[in-house]
Amino acid sequence: MAKRLSSIARGAPDAMLTATLTIETAGPGFVDITREAAAFLNESRAGDGLLTVFLRHTSASLAIQENADPDVQADLMTALRRLAPENAGWVHDTEGPDDMPAHVKTMLTDVSLSVPVRGGDMVLGVWQGLYLIEHRAAPHRREIVLQFIGKAG
Repeated sequence: MAKRLSSIARGAPDAMLTATLTIETAGPGFVDITREAAAFLNESRAGDGLLTVFLRHTSASLAIQENADPDVQADLMTALRRLAPENAGWVHDTEGPDDMPAHVKTMLTDVSLSVPVRGGDMVLGVWQGLYLIEHRAAPHRREIVLQFIGKAG
């Protein structure tokens, strides 16, 4: 098996830029936020560094996932419903039967992503996109903090 490490680039960060992205969700499902993250990097005049994406909620989550076939997203939602069904006898049900399963789904995925940035562009795979995953049944307003740390472009 061949292995090859690219040359290592050195440089101290000279920029830390932050913005908040607000998303109105329509209920359970994936919301592609790749374009908005790319626009943030472009407007920030980012060079090389790291993009962090942080969701300020515990009943929705973030993921880097396939962006070509929407059946993948449908199957992932089915898998999450199977792993954390509403009728599992949860103790916490103050906010409705979908709230505790949403917390479990968030724990299984995550609320934070780190994406390398090279030349102002996210270093994502060909079939990768950034997604907010809404786990609650009702529409929600979600806030995502985008932060670039690195060299200005």
